[in-house]
Order: sequence, then C-alpha cells, then structure tokens
Amino acid sequence: MTDPTETTPEAPAPALQWAPASPAPKRRRWGLRIGIPAAAATVGLVAASLVLIAPGTAVAGVPVGFLTAGAASDAIAQRLASTTVTLGEGGPSVTGAQLGAIVDAGTLAGQAYHDRPLWNVAQWFGDTADADIDLDATTATAALQQIAPGSFTAPTPAAIVFADDAYTVTPAVDGRGIDLDVVTAALQDAFSSGRSDIVIDATVVPVSAAATTEKAQAAADRLNAMLDEIGFYVGEERTVAVSPADAASWLTISTDDAGEFVVTADAARIQEVVDSLDIDQKVVDGTVVTNAAGDVLSEIVAGQDGRVLGDTSGVAAAFAAQLATGSGVYALPVAVTPQKTTELERLLEVDLSKQRLYLKENGKVVDTWLISSGRPGAVTYQGHYSIGWKTASQDMQGTARDSGKKYTQEDVPWVMYFNGNQAFHGAYWHNNFGNVMSAGCVNMPPAKAKKIYDWSPVGVDVWIHA
Repeated sequence: MTDPTETTPEAPAPALQWAPASPAPKRRRWGLRIGIPAAAATVGLVAASLVLIAPGTAVAGVPVGFLTAGAASDAIAQRLASTTVTLGEGGPSVTGAQLGAIVDAGTLAGQAYHDRPLWNVAQWFGDTADADIDLDATTATAALQQIAPGSFTAPTPAAIVFADDAYTVTPAVDGRGIDLDVVTAALQDAFSSGRSDIVIDATVVPVSAAATTEKAQAAADRLNAMLDEIGFYVGEERTVAVSPADAASWLTISTDDAGEFVVTADAARIQEVVDSLDIDQKVVDGTVVTNAAGDVLSEIVAGQDGRVLGDTSGVAAAFAAQLATGSGVYALPVAVTPQKTTELERLLEVDLSKQRLYLKENGKVVDTWLISSGRPGAVTYQGHYSIGWKTASQDMQGTARDSGKKYTQEDVPWVMYFNGNQAFHGAYWHNNFGNVMSAGCVNMPPAKAKKIYDWSPVGVDVWIHA
C-alpha cells in the first residue's frame, strides 16, 4: 500500500499534436457550367441568323433555307445543271449543263438573303422567288444535234464576194432544227416547279444562219462605200487612188460567232504600195483673175503647194487597222509648203469722152486703144456692169434706136455682152475708131476685140463713163 502522503514521481505530460483540418466542402459552380454553353449557343444562333437565309425560302423550286448566300447560289446552279429535258417519251435526254443553261444564281441567292434573312422571323416560309433562265444558243444547238441529229439541217450563211469592182452578197439559206424557245420554256417550267426532269415534243422549226443576208448586205454596202474613196490623201486631195481590185486584194472578209462580218487587211500587201509612193512636188505660185468683189473668175497659172512625204514606217499597219473600221481615207504624213496666189483684179473701162478703152489690172492701165461707141440717139449707156456672156462670132440683128431702121450684121467677131444687148465686139466694116459710130455697142478692130475676149473671163467688171 502506498502511503498517500508519499511523494511519487510525477508522470510525464502527454505530447500535444494538431489534428489535420478537414477539407472545406467544394462550392458547386452550377451556374457557370450551364451558362457558358448556353451563352455560346446563343451567340452561335445570333451569328447564324445574320448569315443564313430564313427557313422555308425557295428560289424557283430550289430550297435555300438555312443556307448561306454562297451555298444557296451553288444549290441553285447545281439544280439547274442537273435538270433533264427528254425529247419525247423514252427519247434521248440532255441536262441543263449540257444545254448551256444560264441562271444568275449569285444574284438570286443574294436577293433571297437580303429579302429573307434568318433573323427576320416574319419572312420565314415565304413565297417562292421566280428565276429566269436562258440557254447559250450555240451550246444548246450542239447538245441537241448530238442526241437528235436527224432533227437538224445546218443553215447556209450569207457570203460577201468581190466581182466587177464591187462587193455583192450571196443570200443566206435557212436550215432546220429543234426550237430552242420550246426547250428553254420546258427547262424553265421544270426548274421553277422543282422537278428534276421534263418531257417535251421536239418541235422542228426553220433555223437562220447567224450571218444573215441583211448583215451581209450592210457590210457589203460599207465596203463599197469604202472602195469609192479608198486612197492615200494629202488634206482633202486623194493624191494616190487605190483601185477597187487592189483594195479587195488587201482585204479578207470573215464572220465571228455572232454572224457579224469582220474585215481584216494585209499590212504586207499595203506596204508594197507605200514603198512606191511618189508624191513629193515643188511649190508653184498661182495667178488668178478676180473682180472688184474678190470673186475668182479664172486661173492664169495653176498654183500648187509644195510637199515632202514624211516617215512612212508605220503607214501600212495603221492603214490596215483603219480599213478594218471601214475607213478608206488615209492621211499621209507630209510637210507642206503653201503656195502663194497673185490676184489680178481686171477692169474694162470706157471713157466715152475720149472714145478710148482702158484695160486695167489692180488699178493700173496695162493697155489702151481707141474704140467707137454709140452715136447720138443710140448712145452707149453709162454705168458699172460686168461681162455676162461671150461668143466668138455672131450675126447681129436689131432696130437702130436713132433711125428706127432694121439692120443685120453678119459674122460679128469676139462678142462680149455687158448691158442687155450692148456689147464689146470687133468691127471689120469700118476703120473710123475714135469716133462715135455704133448702134450702142463698143466696137474696135477685130484683133483688139480678140485680145480683150481672151483677157476677160465672164464676170470681169465693166465701167462706162464720160
């Protein structure tokens, strides 16, 4: 037994340890897990509504709802390309692609999206939009000929031929073939109604050549007009003419796919003519006769401009290009020295008081001699006149104003009328010049009358005075 009063050794204090903390319960983020996908879906729907076409939208029977404009364009084009036209029950078939069917798919799809976007709920399930189609005539004809050759006879195109210095036309002759309008209408019907194929009766109609008689005639008319003027020009002058036959040898007439007549010219053939051009000339000053009004009455010396041909290295090619447009007037490159023209203003002046005629040029007397004018009672009338008409010889008849007697004077030479029946002329029946003798005319020795006859063109001024 232990004495309660005994002191026992003290037991060691127990070690103190921290228990690990229990992990806190995780927070449940249900809102994020649900909200992010929902937001993404919402953004996607909004984005889609901005680029997609509304559901229930169709273009000519082609559903384009929930498609982008680009995808819709492809769908429209593919549907048309695959639509089939069959010539009679059980007959041969051809697709829209083979027929060269054409539809503006891009514009139609773009318009569908513009009019009926997905976001505009009010435009969902709207009416079908129309779409016009067309056929490439050349492609369609070739495709139909391949499957139904017996339905076609090729037309004969009009032709242009050169003969006897002119172009003439050989008329076109119609062929026969399947009516493309019927095929187009059938394809349009199938495409618009959403059908993938359609059967038609192969209606055969006359087929005109692309190069029609009317087109050929119009082209021939243009060519003939060109032949009338073709040449190498200096100013308004056709300095070197080109004959129709030579011009035709330069030209080739063909037709394009549209049947239009096309003219091409051989620059090498033209170059042969260019190499032979010889148009240089010296300047020659001219002299002309005028009246007081400045009218040119005659040409004493024909003047001409001097000219020197310039660089011709590009002429043949340029003329060939010009001929293709229908113009046959080619302006040559030349250096021109203008002529100078001397004007001689001529006047026949009669001084009755001196019984003298003066020949004047530019106001100066160049010759003069005595004449006989009208006697008293049959005077030569004073005034300003001009030579009206002339004759080298004439029998003159009349009644003398002073005596009333009739007279006839045969073979009067070098007659020039200036005032009614009053004229200058030669008088072989007297030699009393310097005195009044005549019945009103102005007469003179025949040799002098011939001189003024040659010196005075019609229109020369005449002045009779005292």
